[in-house]
Amino acid sequence: MATDDTTPTYPVQRTEEQWRELLSPAEYQVLRQAGTERPFVGEYTDTTDEGVYSCRACGAELFRSEHKFSSHCGWPSFYTPLAQNTVEYIEDTTLGMRRVEVRCASCGSHLGHVFEGEGYPTPTDQRYCINSISMRFAPAPETDRG
Repeated sequence: MATDDTTPTYPVQRTEEQWRELLSPAEYQVLRQAGTERPFVGEYTDTTDEGVYSCRACGAELFRSEHKFSSHCGWPSFYTPLAQNTVEYIEDTTLGMRRVEVRCASCGSHLGHVFEGEGYPTPTDQRYCINSISMRFAPAPETDRG
């Protein structure tokens, strides 16, 4: 994450034109323009299958199903990312409030926000509120399932 006013560089680099070609208009609006999909409509909101969630823009692995929980907030919720270096955190003061934006550390795409202190019974007391449209889900192979 950049610590000054320079634009951060990411391992996956594309021009805005390339992002527009790669992503659907809805994906581009969320991933590249920090939009938010409507609550309770995302394809992974209620998914309980075992597997890995990756960045829809670049394919970087972000979250595992064992860290997903039902928060009833309308978006997929996780209590921790796959590893601390898979996401980056940006202060977000839009909409007249202070939030922490979560971005993919590989390509800088917007994923959602992280909240803490809400009282969910999770090991971290955090809720990574992530847009379904920001991710792709890959089910675990049958041999890896309990």
